[in-house]
Amino acid sequence: MPSPNSNKFLWIILALALAIRVVGAIGLQHWLDGRPGQRFLIEGDANGYWHLAEDLAAGREFAIYEPPRYVLRMPGFPALLSIPIRVFDNAYFPARILLACVGTCACGLVYVLGRMLFDHHVGLIAAVLSAISPILVGFTPLILSETTFGMCLLASLAGMAWMATRSTARQPDVLTQQSRSVGQFVLMGLVVGALIGITCYVRPSWLLSAPLFGGAYVMFSPEKGRALVGAACIIAGAVALLIPWGMRNERVTGHFVLTTLWMGPSLYDGLSPEATGESDMTFYDRDNLQAGGMSEYEVNRYYSQQAWSFARANPGRAIELAAIKVWRYFKPWPNAEQFGGWLPSVVIAAFTIPMYLLALRGWWVSRTNVWAWGLTVGPLLYFAGLHMLFVSSLRYRLPAEYPLLVMSAVGWQSLRGHQSIPQNPT
Repeated sequence: MPSPNSNKFLWIILALALAIRVVGAIGLQHWLDGRPGQRFLIEGDANGYWHLAEDLAAGREFAIYEPPRYVLRMPGFPALLSIPIRVFDNAYFPARILLACVGTCACGLVYVLGRMLFDHHVGLIAAVLSAISPILVGFTPLILSETTFGMCLLASLAGMAWMATRSTARQPDVLTQQSRSVGQFVLMGLVVGALIGITCYVRPSWLLSAPLFGGAYVMFSPEKGRALVGAACIIAGAVALLIPWGMRNERVTGHFVLTTLWMGPSLYDGLSPEATGESDMTFYDRDNLQAGGMSEYEVNRYYSQQAWSFARANPGRAIELAAIKVWRYFKPWPNAEQFGGWLPSVVIAAFTIPMYLLALRGWWVSRTNVWAWGLTVGPLLYFAGLHMLFVSSLRYRLPAEYPLLVMSAVGWQSLRGHQSIPQNPT
């Protein structure tokens, strides 16, 4: 049980995290105010999110561009942005402050994950690292979904850690033994599935974590039958939460779509004759297939087919692109020109390289515990695998850095001669 002084340290860390992020929001807004006509640092995605948020705030149809795209984005992040838009006449700065609060909550969840998987000290160190990480701080006030996605991702990982450490111990105590009733497995599975579903409302790329975690849960559980029930409930919980969105999509497109109709163009962006590993969606406007009579659903299917056809016809180039994307994903400094200049690159690399090295050491000392590294390093590898197909950059790694910092904290403790024992090792 953490002492009152230890809890005080956590609140100090969270206050520091919030203060740094608020200062970042103030600085960014001041910089943008000095550039008339520029509302966002990264215009394309931010403009789209803001437009959709304004639609939600005004009660209009959730759609963007002409011809309208009804299923371009998941509604979670625009719904969050719609809150300050409803309240304030000029909502840009309030939205950034709201995101500073979201980023601070993410730091708190890093602590929770570290404490659940290891101990209180690991949680505190990981929270400090997330509070001061230059790239996590820098992205927080941007009108982009990375920080919100990271917070929801952490909540789902904490749910997985709760489920794994509570019900997979081989020598359970009385409390753990009670949790092994079928009803408890059902409840835990539904809660974890719901947390995954909520995360997918921000970005759909986390959906595959439901069957992946469910499969691992069955594999490493001493009670296979009940674990299988829990795994099925994880998938059912995630899908059930997304069904209302799928029904809405069927109403506006005629097709039941559980996530979005943007996977096809995104896949073609990463696998095509023009692909470089960096995003360049100019082909979409150039082809303008919807204006030619295709529906949004047909456009998505067309680009998906074209991407896979390219990969089958050009396996060597597809492998080369995958290698380029892996480098762009793990590169310790930014790819985008918006973060150009030597100083930001040096600052970010000076944090990222030690983060990697400490995480590698942390993995080594806890490598025998699947849940300890699977729920901290696993998300980093999961998104790396996805973005060997889709375009890749630091932005797609950023949400996975939050849980990775738990493993970096384990590595730091190991360097100091302190061994962090994983909870309920398998």
